[in-house]
Amino acid sequence: MSEKVILAYSGGLDTTAIIPWLKENYNYEVICVCIDVGQESELDGLEERAISCGASKLYIEDVVDEFCDDYVVPCVKAHAVYENKYLLGTSMARPLIAKRLVEIARKEGATAICHGATGKGNDQVRFELGIKALAPDLKIIAAWRDPKWTMDSRESEIEYCRAHGIDLPFSADSSYSRDRNLWHISHEGLELEDPACAPNYDHLLVLGVTPEKAPEEGDIVSITFEAGVPKSVNGKEMKVSDIIRELNRLGGKNGIGIVDIVENRVVGMKSRGVYETPGGTILYEAHQQLEELILDRETYTLKKDLGNKFADVVYEGKWFTPVREALSAFIDSTQKKVSGEVKFKLYKGNIIKLGETSPYSIYSESIASFTTGELYNHKDAEGFINLFGLSSKVRAMKQGPFEELNVD
Repeated sequence: MSEKVILAYSGGLDTTAIIPWLKENYNYEVICVCIDVGQESELDGLEERAISCGASKLYIEDVVDEFCDDYVVPCVKAHAVYENKYLLGTSMARPLIAKRLVEIARKEGATAICHGATGKGNDQVRFELGIKALAPDLKIIAAWRDPKWTMDSRESEIEYCRAHGIDLPFSADSSYSRDRNLWHISHEGLELEDPACAPNYDHLLVLGVTPEKAPEEGDIVSITFEAGVPKSVNGKEMKVSDIIRELNRLGGKNGIGIVDIVENRVVGMKSRGVYETPGGTILYEAHQQLEELILDRETYTLKKDLGNKFADVVYEGKWFTPVREALSAFIDSTQKKVSGEVKFKLYKGNIIKLGETSPYSIYSESIASFTTGELYNHKDAEGFINLFGLSSKVRAMKQGPFEELNVD
């Protein structure tokens, strides 16, 4: 009997062409696995397509709630943002996909896992690091890097399928390269490949509209959190996945969360893409507003630095590593009292604060007020400034005022 291979299957042209290629070049029994992290209509018709192209079966695994609870929420808690803009929509889904691929490979007794990520992208790194961490004995086949893979374009993939009696509803020219899940949708290709070109938003956007086309009245929204986890929207308690769905609706309607970025990929090149993350942008902002009330200065500063490190780790596909676990442990410890309510208005691409409350707030109006109170004596600041500025004063006394120094 043929050995079994698990193919990470999206239903797109690349992974569809890989089915007959694997059978022809490796004589594998191909078992397709599509991990549902919120692709919605993209899953329609997948089983018929996979079987008609030669797969022995197709798994469609609904992991939306696991994705939201165990991968999205840790990133929200960390305020993990890659290169100041990217909210990690594709990055945070890949480790879970790798995990389920391994689990089904074990169930089926497969000896290999195949993916269709290109040799230029980040996903090859993310998939393979996840698989190696969880199942180092399994063979990994990266079709686009395989010497037996001779196709180098959409046209050649379509021709290959036709030569094998497979007629598919794909065109060679037509659309952006997209990745969608419940958290976001990314767009690459076409005019976006030239950073000098403005995005064609009328053609591009899927989850929402531009701020110019958003309604004039906007929406007022409140979100509650418990220990850093979102719990309700506008007074209605929901599971995290439903909170994201509702915020996607509200954010998309009001032009929230559209980012155009040239980012540095793991493999060393720069790439340009447009990301739509309406609900995620709202959640990140609301969570950070709440933390402003609750975290002390030193914890807030260190968490910001480690949040950036967390983003790098997730972006690079290192979810199943000791460093990610250690970072999560620190972040979780900071979230124990991040509970409360945040209110804001969504208006034409903006998230406008309308107030936040928490039983664990360390903001004290009596201290912060311009009115002198018992807890703060203005005269105490004199000694603090003398000590805080002592090194600057000593330096000036020894070397002269800063402006007189030769700084060449």
